[in-house]
Formats: sequence, structure tokens, C-alpha cells
Amino acid sequence: MYLKNMSLHHFRNYEAIDVTFKNGINILLGENAQGKTNLLEAIYFLALTRSHRTNSDRELISWDAEAAQVVGRVQKQTTSVPLEIDLGKSGKRAKINHLEQAKLSQYIGQLNVILFAPEDLSLVKGSPQVRRRFIDMEFGQMNSRYLYNLSQYRTILKQRNRYLKELRSHKESDLVFLDVLSDQLAAYGAEIIWERLKLLKELEHWAAEVHQEISQGSERLTFRYITPLEKEQLVSTDTIYEGLKKLFEEKREKELFQRTTLFGPHRDDLQFFVNDKNVSTYGSQGQQRTAALSVKLAEIDLMKAETGEYPVLLLDDVLSELDDNRQTHLLTAIQDKVQTFLTTTSLSGIARQLIHDPKVFYIETGKLVEEKTDETSN
Repeated sequence: MYLKNMSLHHFRNYEAIDVTFKNGINILLGENAQGKTNLLEAIYFLALTRSHRTNSDRELISWDAEAAQVVGRVQKQTTSVPLEIDLGKSGKRAKINHLEQAKLSQYIGQLNVILFAPEDLSLVKGSPQVRRRFIDMEFGQMNSRYLYNLSQYRTILKQRNRYLKELRSHKESDLVFLDVLSDQLAAYGAEIIWERLKLLKELEHWAAEVHQEISQGSERLTFRYITPLEKEQLVSTDTIYEGLKKLFEEKREKELFQRTTLFGPHRDDLQFFVNDKNVSTYGSQGQQRTAALSVKLAEIDLMKAETGEYPVLLLDDVLSELDDNRQTHLLTAIQDKVQTFLTTTSLSGIARQLIHDPKVFYIETGKLVEEKTDETSN
């Protein structure tokens, strides 16, 4: 799939633009704080109905406006799909083929994107929350069932945490209702963990191949899903469900004391190993970056395998953070494969040599102009 065109109205520092993109590499060139990342954010927002930079939708609306709109047309293998998100005081409305969707979860998946920004290089070394968010955002795009189970799980998790607090403060005393919530949470949690295990196994396969290429065959990348469940409990949704229920039963007093749910996919983690050593603890910065790059590139093939369509790749000033070897592997992997949007303050060196026939846009204070000079269009 690829994004054919996009219109923005009062989104961030864009008052109104209408732009047509290339099904290839689109370079967004300009100085800092001119709107390059804002344009990537708009594409991300069109795909996922949320920003990757803020939890406040109000920040996406131009400061002197009351509403914003993002419109785009996605070309897939067999169809062309118009998408639209309207954002205002009453919230946001998402439309597919001009028809408003009752739930945002019904909209997600029409445009699949992979965002790669400098902070993603900390995927390996960052907090467990960073990795859980990575898993949920990426898997949610390619698997509507995963997204539904995750939404249900989060709703019940809030209810259960609230009830644990009420039990602890003696506002409630019915432990039977806690068992009901625990059972529901275990059921959705089991579905989430099972899907994670299956998709992570596939992602590991693709990432290991990329990592071996970058390391020239000297390193082997593997994943490990971190959960308090025993290995023999991870063989099916039924055994995971029983395992989670057992944890909730055995650790009830601890959860009541701490007033929160201590077990489940919202507390699990993912670890990366290079040659059987935890790369976040024992790996060099170079190894950590290679592992992160391998995982991000592996997402491209995983999404293609799961959805039948290649995603759109968003590279936000990431080239400046990579050495020549990693730049080469990144640009070689995406060339003539996926539609790519790449932001940068300048294009030179390895990138200039490897990127063939890009469409270059120059961005300045929310204005976007296609570059026509010999320097940027050869």
C-alpha cells in the first residue's frame, strides 16, 4: 500500500496544504522546527487516529483554530480508499470511504505505518513500557482481533484496579466480584499473550536475518518474552488463561495490599539477546542500535506477511543517528520496496548515493514545495 495524496487543514503549523506523494522515497527537507516532523505526525495520525508525540489531541490543532482535518487516499493492491479524520471540540471522527466509523478500532488498519525515529534506537535499552507500547501499536495495526482484545483488556484492567483500591479501603467487600473481574481479565489477557507469542516468533525470524546481514554473520539475534507464567503454561490460550487465573488467586493478598493488578500482559516485557547475551545489559551501543534497526526493518516483512500489503515507512531524522554501515542497510532494504517518508536537514554522503529518484519536498514554516533543482531531483 502507499499514500497517494494528503490534505491538511489547521494541523499543527499547516494552515492548508494539498500534496501528492511518490510511491517510492519522499524526502522532506528543511531546517529544524519548520514542520517536517509535523507532516510525518499527520500521516501517523491518519493511520492510527492518534499522535506518537502527544496524548493531547488539542495540541494537533493550530493554535488559532478550533478544528483540524486530515484527509488522504490510500492505494492498495486492488482498491483505492479515501480516509478522513476530523478533530474538534467534540472529539474526533474517522471516516472510511466517506462513511463515519462507530469505533476508532474499526478504522485502524486501513493505512499501516511503521515509524522509525531516533528514540526508537532505545527500544532495546529503554523501559519495558516502551517495548510494550511498540508491541501493541504494531500488532494492533496488523491484527484487528489483537486490537479488540487489547481494548477490552484495558477496560477491565481499569475496573479491576479501581475495585482493588475500594476493597483495600473497605468501600467494597465482595470478593466474588473480584473473582469475576479476574476471570474476565485472564480470558482477554490469554488471547493477547498468545497472539504476542505467535507474532513475536515471526518478527524474530525476520529480525534475525536482517541482524545477521548487518553484523556480517558474526551475531545471532533472538527474542525472549518475559512473563511470570511458566513455560509449560504458554502452549495455548487455555493454559495461559489457567496460568493467569492461578496467579491472581495466589497473589490476591499482595495485589490487595498494593491496590493494583501486578500480573498480565500490561506488565510483561520483551528482551533481546545477541549470541545468547542480553544486549540491553551486556551489548555495546552499536549492538543495541543494530538490534533496534533489525527489529524495525523486520516489521516491514511481518506486516506484509500478516496483511498482504507492505506498510508505509516514516523515517524521522533517523539517518543522522546511524553510521554509514547501518545507513546502507536501512536504505538498501527499503529501496523500491516500501513507500518511505524521510525527514532530514540535509541529504549527503551514503544517503545521496543510495536513494534513487526520490521526490523531494522543501519545508519552511508550514509551507511545502516540491524541489525542482538539479541538486535534489537527479
